[in-house]
Amino acid sequence: MQLTAEQVEHFQKEGWLAVPDFWTESEIQAMRLELKRLIEIGKLRNVATDGDGSTHSQTVFNLQLCPMSPHSDLFRAMPFAPKVAQVVGQLIGEPVVFHLDQVFIKPAHHGAGTAWHQDNAYFKTPDPLKGTALWTAVHDATLANGTIRVIPRMFREELFHERDPFSDHHIRCYPDEAQAIPVEIGAGGAVFFAYGTPHATGANNTDKDRAGVALHFINADQNGQALVGFEQEKRPFLTGSEATGGLREYGVQIAGTWEQEVEKVLTSQERDTIPNP
Repeated sequence: MQLTAEQVEHFQKEGWLAVPDFWTESEIQAMRLELKRLIEIGKLRNVATDGDGSTHSQTVFNLQLCPMSPHSDLFRAMPFAPKVAQVVGQLIGEPVVFHLDQVFIKPAHHGAGTAWHQDNAYFKTPDPLKGTALWTAVHDATLANGTIRVIPRMFREELFHERDPFSDHHIRCYPDEAQAIPVEIGAGGAVFFAYGTPHATGANNTDKDRAGVALHFINADQNGQALVGFEQEKRPFLTGSEATGGLREYGVQIAGTWEQEVEKVLTSQERDTIPNP
């Protein structure tokens, strides 16, 4: 997968880029099934609070798992899909380093949004354009179910952040929302946004769940100063001379397994739904 020169220029000038149909239907179906499994075994937790930053809400839910890769072979392999490093490298330059992964699920009828923030308020990379999130719409993301919103051309402006009282650990900022762009995108679409780009999601009051998987990447020249995320020595290099395909960081070869992991999840589901004779 190759981006056009116009797409790369859009990201570098606006601080974000939407790429429809980045993932195939099979890949998205595998993600949905794997998220269902992670929910069933209790790996996601509600981070929404009643406004005091600590009392977890019993009426609205913002389910999060961060990081994901320790709990799922599928999501551990996801950043090693060849198209990921190829596109991310075009946007932020190479070598590409995998920085963090997480998922938010907004349940039907009671899904809480995530307040405005800049990822770099957490990560503190010297160049906010040399880090990007890859946000995947696991389900159709619309205005009605609180799709992601971004504010373009603000990635160089460091906004004041404070603790979000409606989350048990998040921070938030207060940008001019008149500049915000809601990004409606179908399931399988990807939204890339630079670490300095303010973004937020809205509430989901529809009758269907909505999930967004976020992978975070940095250029290797930011690695020494980037905070949070995986420990520095455990951040996999996806490209460049230090890339080992995950062998150094995980002890096993991960590169080249994405298609196998997708098929494994789909096959497992098919097996589980076949009635016993």
